[in-house]
Amino acid sequence: MKFFKKILKILAGLLVLGVLAFGILYVIYNEPLPEGKSGPRAEALAQKMLNAINYEAYQNTRFLEWSFAGGSHRYKWDKANGKVEVNWNNRTVMLNLGDSSKSSVYKNGELIPSTENKDIVAKAQDFFNNDSFWLVAPFKVFDKGVERSIIIMENGSQGLLVSYSKGGTTPGDTYLWKLNENGFPESYQMWVKIIPIGGIEATWEDWQVMESGVFLPTAHKLGPLNLDMGKVRAYN
Repeated sequence: MKFFKKILKILAGLLVLGVLAFGILYVIYNEPLPEGKSGPRAEALAQKMLNAINYEAYQNTRFLEWSFAGGSHRYKWDKANGKVEVNWNNRTVMLNLGDSSKSSVYKNGELIPSTENKDIVAKAQDFFNNDSFWLVAPFKVFDKGVERSIIIMENGSQGLLVSYSKGGTTPGDTYLWKLNENGFPESYQMWVKIIPIGGIEATWEDWQVMESGVFLPTAHKLGPLNLDMGKVRAYN
């Protein structure tokens, strides 16, 4: 009994330390969501970003390949046909983005009946929504349901505030893109449901020109975390 009481005291102490640590981080890093101004200047800045990363080439790109989560999630996206092969652990999902009921699931190479694969298909969809955003988010600024506004940063530069009112797994998320003088994305700050601290910043770096001519990032930094996109490819 004494042993279990000691364990409970240790766990309670760790919980208190965790709460205190979160409170300190919240006070230091949390930022309120800024208010931007919509209109022609915001639309022009969004277009400038798309031009910098060659949106036309992205539109004409058929296949994209990359990995995420330390390489444990692997993708081959047939963008033209709205299908993506999602691999993780011993599972392969042939995900139909237009109609998830037409997706197929394989475990250790064996087809799983459609009556048993709904949860796996849903997980693959969630993985894809998140992991593809870290690859192609800048190209989505004119998607349906997206609101764009302009922010004047402390250094006098212009930031592009992008809010998603619908679509994806977590509609309502907002991102503040920080661009260089040529309109190239360098980082964004996030106000998203999955992260309780507002304004956390992630870099967009190691951009490379793909086979199809589009620019895509191959790495991000989120605080102490390095998010490697693996071997990124885009081709026709």
